[in-house]
Amino acid sequence: MSPVSDLSDKAQRDYKLVKEAISGDQKAYTKLMGLYRDPIFFMMKRMVQNIDDAEDLTIEAFGKAFKMLEYYTPKYAFSTWLFKIASNHCIDFLRKQNKYKVLSIDESINDEDSVPGENIRAETLDPEEEMIKVQKDNLLQDFIKKLHPDYQEILELKYFYGLSYIEIAEQLNIPLGTVKARLFRSKELLLTTIKSGDYNF
Repeated sequence: MSPVSDLSDKAQRDYKLVKEAISGDQKAYTKLMGLYRDPIFFMMKRMVQNIDDAEDLTIEAFGKAFKMLEYYTPKYAFSTWLFKIASNHCIDFLRKQNKYKVLSIDESINDEDSVPGENIRAETLDPEEEMIKVQKDNLLQDFIKKLHPDYQEILELKYFYGLSYIEIAEQLNIPLGTVKARLFRSKELLLTTIKSGDYNF
């Protein structure tokens, strides 16, 4: 069975548009952006908490994705691939913001022996915490890949990209009740997979 046949109808539609875009069809690019601009923007806005930055990041993420379009393969749904690029782009932006952030020294102004800002807790994970988080995320993704593509997609949208039920319903073009039912079933299957140890790492 080919990777394309394993995709949902929506994902196969997207793959068709991707191939058309790569062949030079500008309308295909427009259609892809029209399908995913709002969901990507909502994710960006939730991550950066700023509408202007979210709008800029959304445009930049599409630009980055479209430049890499020839490297997309139907191993995963296009939406999964696109959201991964967008979220990574946003994370890079947030890391740069934190790197150049000016910290207040008020906490240590009355303590001659303290170093300005030394008691301020870092907003980002330290290298060890970041490594553990990445390992956990990778492990969870390996489990999710064992599920049907429909279940993979909805779990990733909910737990890796932080979309709300309504946003998921809009992106997948399915009723809100179906989103809730599919997520419930997805979590059941995921838990069963984890408990059974049915995996190869």
